[in-house]
Order: sequence, then C-alpha cells, then structure tokens
Amino acid sequence: MVSPGTIYLDHAGTTAMDPLVLEAMLPYFSQLYGNPSSVHTVGQEARHALDTARERVANVLHCRPNEVVFTSGGTEADNAAIHGAATALQETGNHIITSSVEHHAVLHPCQYLENMGFEVTYLPVDAHGMVSPESIYNAVTDRTTLVTVMLGNNEIGSINPISKISAAVKRRADELERTIVVHTDAVQAAGFLDFNVRTLGVDMLSLSGHKFYGPKGSGVLFVRRGTPFLPLILGGGQERERRSGTENIAAIVGLSVALELADSARVENSAHCTVLRDLIIARVLAEIPGTRLNGHPTERLPNNVNFSFEGVEGEPILLGLDLSGIAASSGSACSSGSLEPSHVLLALGQTAELARGSLRITLGKENTEEEVNYLLKVLVDLVYQLRQLPTLYTAD
Repeated sequence: MVSPGTIYLDHAGTTAMDPLVLEAMLPYFSQLYGNPSSVHTVGQEARHALDTARERVANVLHCRPNEVVFTSGGTEADNAAIHGAATALQETGNHIITSSVEHHAVLHPCQYLENMGFEVTYLPVDAHGMVSPESIYNAVTDRTTLVTVMLGNNEIGSINPISKISAAVKRRADELERTIVVHTDAVQAAGFLDFNVRTLGVDMLSLSGHKFYGPKGSGVLFVRRGTPFLPLILGGGQERERRSGTENIAAIVGLSVALELADSARVENSAHCTVLRDLIIARVLAEIPGTRLNGHPTERLPNNVNFSFEGVEGEPILLGLDLSGIAASSGSACSSGSLEPSHVLLALGQTAELARGSLRITLGKENTEEEVNYLLKVLVDLVYQLRQLPTLYTAD
C-alpha cells in the first residue's frame, strides 16, 4: 500500500481501487468462477455478471450493450480500434489522420501501419496542444478511412473539441461519399467529462479501468453498430467475435462498477479537483519565476496541471518531491522511465531542455487543500534550490 502520509498526485498514472469496486469483484475470484461461454449453471452465473456489467457501461456511454467490447486496458482498446478500422476499410483507402500529441498507444500502432504500407498524417497542434476541426477537415482525402484524436491529453490535460471534430469528419465524408471512422482515446477523461457517445459523435471510444478507481488489466472499446471492424485478437470468438479470449469476469465487473461510480460523482469530483487545480496554477505561476503552464488554461481536464520550469530537470524535481512524501510525474506514466523529452511538449514548440524540466500533477477525489498547500511550499523551495545547482546537461 501507499506509505502512510504520502500525498498521491499521480492519478493520471493510476488510481487506488475503490473499496466498493473490490467488494464487487471478490466473489468472481473464488465462488462465481465459471466460464461465461459454458452452458451449465456455473457458467451462466458468470454470463449474467458479464451481461450486467455490459449494461452498466452502456448506460454511462448512452449506447447499446452490444456496442461495448471489453478489453485488457486502454492500450489494447486503442490498438484494436486503429487496427480494426484501418484493415476493415483497407480496400477503400489507406490514409489515417491523427495528432502529434497522442498517447503512444495510438502513435505506435499508426507507425506500425505506416510500415505496412498505410499513409498517416500526424497533424500539428496549437500552442495549447489542441487540434482544430478545420485542420482535420482539410486533411481528409479521398483515401482517408480513419481519424483518431484523443479527448483529453494525458500529459497536459487539454480537451479537444471531439464533437466538432466528429461533425467535421462526417461532413467531409458525406461530401466525398465514403466511410470514415472516428475514434477517440478517452482514457484520461473518465470521471470528469460526459461520455455520451451520441453527443461526441464518435464511432469508437477507448477507456481504461485503472484510471477511474477500477482494476488494472481492464478496458473498454465502444464500437458503434455498423462500424467496419476486424478483430485484433482471434480465437474463440468472444465479445461478438470482436475480441477473443475468455472474459476476465472479476475485472469486467470491477470496471463496470467503477465507471458507474465515477460517472455518478462526476460533477462533484470535477468541481473539487478544479478548485485545487486552479489554486496550484495560480500559486506556482505567481511564486516560481520562469515557469510555463502547459496546456490550455481553462479547457483542460479538471485534475491536470503540467508545468515546465526553466533551468531545472524534471527528474530531480520528482525525486525531491518523493523525498518530501509527494508522488507526482514528469509526463506519461507509461514512459516516465525515459530520459527523452516529452513528444507532447516538443509538439508545443518547446526546446528539448525546457521539455525535460516538466512536472505533471494530477489530482484525485481524496486530495485536500491542505495537501496542495504542502505541495506548493515544498515545490517553491525545491525549484529554487535546484536552480542553484549546476545543470547536468547542455541544451540540444
């Protein structure tokens, strides 16, 4: 468990499982352990749990239960979406559009498909890391089959206008008389933004359970009915032949309960985190000279703060905070072991030196103003002290 007294500010990396989620999962490890594909009573008990979980998720997404595909996490959901749509529509075109600031779970599959002969357009972003619907519309060609743009950025928190992007893509697709699938990685937005897929207008949407107080190893891919899709994983034909493999019932039940809880408390938790987020932004910009706020100042996830500090490396900041009992991140937790500067910050036009001096703070429902005030005291002193030390590298 997290050490007593630790202030956890890395909720974009992962979250602690809600006790109600764990309670809902426990029976499926030892008592209700059946295979949902089995026809006997034990298997059908598991099938009932699977169907109920699917309905819970569908209620939050405002979709049909049969449009919900359970996966092992957000990475698999992103890979399945990109591979599934691109290969299904390959005979009509081979052009994919994405942005330069996507999570690597989107960028790497796109790069893989490039190596397989697909053409990928990586759109630049504005100074806040956002993609405009106009740039998407203008990038669509008569060979485009897939557009994938994240809802909320995992590093800098900027929220893309996905509803407008979807509408722009569909308008251009109608003009060209072709099918173009729209996918969004919504992993970081769960519990903070409305996930009504009808309002968002997307054909596919990815979620990851451990980002909203659910279990690791659980995810969802929404696939709108009628969307061209070929499965990434083949085998027994589970999930309506869209994702083979015996379903992880305990994790699926946990994810569904976690998503239901997160959505029911969405407004309250968003307001709570926004107050703390804005306090951090105001105080840091006022008290630490040479600081840059990364991402949009207001159109950002309620729990996300990302700064770049001139003349300071990110790793010493993280170590200093950790020694003071504060857990934070320098960017994506999936690649935080890398010494390379963030591709997201480089896409904003930052130098490699400045990008290496980044700090990501991501709040959760249990963080308090007292904890934030302690963070601010420690951070102000820490950055000042680190700036007195000789730098460990020269600018690229």
